[in-house]
Amino acid sequence: MNRILPLVLLSAALLARPAAAQTRRSTSGLQLWPEAQAELALPGNDYLLLSARGQQNTDNNHLLGGDPKRVLGFDEQRLNLAYEHFFGEHWSLGGTLGYFSASTKDYVLIPEVLLRHRSPVGPLTFGQRLSVERTFPSVTGAKGQTNARLRVDLEKLLPLGTGSFALRPRLSYEATTHVRLLTSDTDPDERTIQFTSLRGEVGVRVAGLFDFTPWFAYQTNYSFSLASYDRFNNIIIPAGRLNAVTPVLGLDLRFTILQGQGAESRQQLPTQH
Repeated sequence: MNRILPLVLLSAALLARPAAAQTRRSTSGLQLWPEAQAELALPGNDYLLLSARGQQNTDNNHLLGGDPKRVLGFDEQRLNLAYEHFFGEHWSLGGTLGYFSASTKDYVLIPEVLLRHRSPVGPLTFGQRLSVERTFPSVTGAKGQTNARLRVDLEKLLPLGTGSFALRPRLSYEATTHVRLLTSDTDPDERTIQFTSLRGEVGVRVAGLFDFTPWFAYQTNYSFSLASYDRFNNIIIPAGRLNAVTPVLGLDLRFTILQGQGAESRQQLPTQH
């Protein structure tokens, strides 16, 4: 009895907490992210990459005639140009320039600088990717912001047979935070981490020239939500922390131009650059 009573009191205290102190969770419909990549192999494992990605939100598929804002059947589109230089077997430095659009008029430019480290951990390869990006929106009056991203991953390259056919199972986790060097009282409250993504994939390499990678990710946006009221001004949903979860199913297709280099000796990164 002496052990049960504290548990009962603790449970009652948790249930009696104000609703605003609780964290709500919402789940969106599945998103589809197909992506095509063209990689130009440069000396010393360096590369130049051009990628194009479409995003379709299955929540919009019920609309008659589709969403009029869609382009080529996609709700959102992204183009990305990347370059990365390898200093050795483990370290590399690079940059990307992204173009993101959710309509035919509005877009966001996203330049990014990244630092990558990869090293063996037993039979696996452990990767770390740290980057800083700046968003430049096209909408007049919209504010850009600076984000820092950290991604870690574990993978294993499994050659099959005597040819250049191989599987690459991989698990990655990424977290993003908004970097604000100067703050004011008018800045909105933010969670420490605004976004996370847990991604699992199985990449397939064919002769070092073609990769196709099906993957699934569990993405979460972290924010503070405003209270919702009914017509009598009564609170229906209190203000508080909100975790908005989105499942994503993707397929990456990468074509590599080797320029006479041998695919066997080249260190090629996964399709999630």
